[in-house]
Amino acid sequence: MSAPQPDHQAPETQHVTQSKVACDGGEGALGHPRVWLAIGEEGWVECPYCDKRYILDGPAGHH
Repeated sequence: MSAPQPDHQAPETQHVTQSKVACDGGEGALGHPRVWLAIGEEGWVECPYCDKRYILDGPAGHH
């Protein structure tokens, strides 16, 4: 069974290899405060500030 997917399209998607990621919105002064996000069993997480989606490539929990 595949993980549920969100109903909307993320403005930006990045594939990562670690289950903990930091997001600062990029864009220098136009970004947002840096937040650390943990990717859970669903295999993806979205930043609460900019909606950027991080998708884990590989097994969750491996650093």
